[in-house]
Amino acid sequence: MANPRTITKIEADEPTLRLAVLIDADNAQAAIIEGLLAEIASYGEATVKRIYGDFTSPASAQWKKVLNKHAIKPVQQFAYTTGKNATDSTLIIDAMDLLYTHRFDGFCIVSSDSDFTGLALRIREEGLTILGFGEQKTPEAFRNACHKFIFTEVLRPIAPAQPKTSTEKAAPVPKPKKSGTTPAKTKIIPSSPEIQFPKEFVLQALENSCDDSGWANLATFGSYLTKLKPDFDSRLYGFKKLSDLVKAKTEIFKTEERKSPGSDKTTLFLKSK
Repeated sequence: MANPRTITKIEADEPTLRLAVLIDADNAQAAIIEGLLAEIASYGEATVKRIYGDFTSPASAQWKKVLNKHAIKPVQQFAYTTGKNATDSTLIIDAMDLLYTHRFDGFCIVSSDSDFTGLALRIREEGLTILGFGEQKTPEAFRNACHKFIFTEVLRPIAPAQPKTSTEKAAPVPKPKKSGTTPAKTKIIPSSPEIQFPKEFVLQALENSCDDSGWANLATFGSYLTKLKPDFDSRLYGFKKLSDLVKAKTEIFKTEERKSPGSDKTTLFLKSK
């Protein structure tokens, strides 16, 4: 089951969690750092930010350029023995030390290494939120040990469009139709082409989160998705938000905006077709 504080945060407007961010430099790319910290900020405050690795190694040179800018504390760990990952051990020891201070509501572990599965489970047993960040190659055991797992591919900066050369002709821009309203554009984040939309899983989750009439509140539906599949992320399928995905999948969902009682705000409800 997902941590209640995680669900509260997903449904709330403001960050609520005090988080310790621990990064495995051996299994993470510096290119994601800005997107990573922005994503973490949507859940709470990163009160501790540490990164672990051998920064004398050329492989860690990418991180040296961003540590000061983002106020991340480097923890140097020399590779004393070939084939042994001393970085993982140091990160786990520090995580346990921080855990026993009882100053945090949750931890963010940034790595694609399955060695942190046990750590994630131990943090969950303590009743704290565990957020995982890693590449799509991350083993399923680590992903499912977290309350929420975010693939770092969706956090990479979008490459700017290449300017057209003088020999290339720009494609004509179609004029908007006068009748009707123009739908708002959604910022699409590039997704991996080999990822298929899990239609059966999503419909099953909807069936279990809807009321007797077949309608489900979007927040309830989203929380249930996270409970069953911590690495479910609408950005993997080209949509910035879950609401954008639901509205776009008109062949699967029927949506309806309802006004909240005593308020001008509206809430999105959905049901299967």
